[in-house]
Amino acid sequence: MIREFGRIVTVACLAVALGVPLPAAEPSGQPIESASSKAKSKSNARTRRTAARYRGVPTYADSVRDDDPTFDDPVVRQAVVEGLGRYNGSVVAVDPNTGRILTIVNQKIAFSDGYIPCSTIKPAIAIAALEENVITRDTMLKVGRRKYMNLTDALAHSNNPFFEELGRRMGFDTVSKYGRLLGLGELAGYNLPDEHPGSFPTQPPAYGGVARMSSFGEGIQITPLQLAALGAAFANGGTLYYLQYPHSQEEMENFAPRVKRDLNISNVLPEVREGMLAAVLYGTGKLSYDAGGNETPLGKTGTCDDHSNTPSRIGWFVSYADETHPKIALAVLLRGNTRRVKGPTAAQVAGHIYRRLRQENYFGDAPKGTSIAANSTGK
Repeated sequence: MIREFGRIVTVACLAVALGVPLPAAEPSGQPIESASSKAKSKSNARTRRTAARYRGVPTYADSVRDDDPTFDDPVVRQAVVEGLGRYNGSVVAVDPNTGRILTIVNQKIAFSDGYIPCSTIKPAIAIAALEENVITRDTMLKVGRRKYMNLTDALAHSNNPFFEELGRRMGFDTVSKYGRLLGLGELAGYNLPDEHPGSFPTQPPAYGGVARMSSFGEGIQITPLQLAALGAAFANGGTLYYLQYPHSQEEMENFAPRVKRDLNISNVLPEVREGMLAAVLYGTGKLSYDAGGNETPLGKTGTCDDHSNTPSRIGWFVSYADETHPKIALAVLLRGNTRRVKGPTAAQVAGHIYRRLRQENYFGDAPKGTSIAANSTGK
């Protein structure tokens, strides 16, 4: 044994002296991963987890395949189809002066049960807080250890702690009162047989309570139709119209607006509009801004995970244009299983729509529907 060990040492010394490489070691039973293979393994694991989490909801799809666009506004529809592109989602475009639906792209999603509104609930919460004198436009709320924010910046940057605090200060009953006043949990359309009313909770959500309900819309399900109707009300000064979708030549020729109710929010709308404008100019909705046009869009993004129906990521953008003589209100909804699905991407879709409409001189004409008498059919 000692003789054998001495022979091995001698061979090793000669090998070193002559510069001959030693024999490679036997491979161990456990392979050694390189840094790149470890990263690749982690990436694959994340991909598998994401696919399992949002299984069955693609980010890209043919969103116009099953639509019937016969009586849509052809200019608006073409702009929306081009703007949505390959994304799996839906866009509802409405004339805010009459409540007439100009187009619905991906009608299957638009007429679904609804989805969590994410941060598009924030303008509604702002309306409630202003009406209840919980805040003014200049109120500064603490949103971090050494950070305070007013309503304009909170809407622009979609600050969650700001709106959670508003929810806590108002309480569930007050938040619910205004949510239902603004049309949540009820049908947005008039004589739309395929529409669903979404849902509105009867008690604070178990997860996060009224605070999370006020920042993310926890416990609420909203449809693109409802969000478009609400956006139209913000645009026209506070009239909540029934959405109408003509499906015959006779309905088109005899169209008359139908008022669901006057929201009486004109005194607080300027503060909310200022925040929605800020979102487009320098906040989360800045990808909707059309630098080449004179029209000024306003909007609010929303991004979160939707755990109802088939779980997926959700990206919302509610918007209208332009600021002084609004001609169109949009609700953009994106669904899918990648980080690309978010509110800023939905805002980008709206930006493409606005640019296309501007190229078609859509905003250069006189506002539509202002000479049509409305039928009042609601409280």
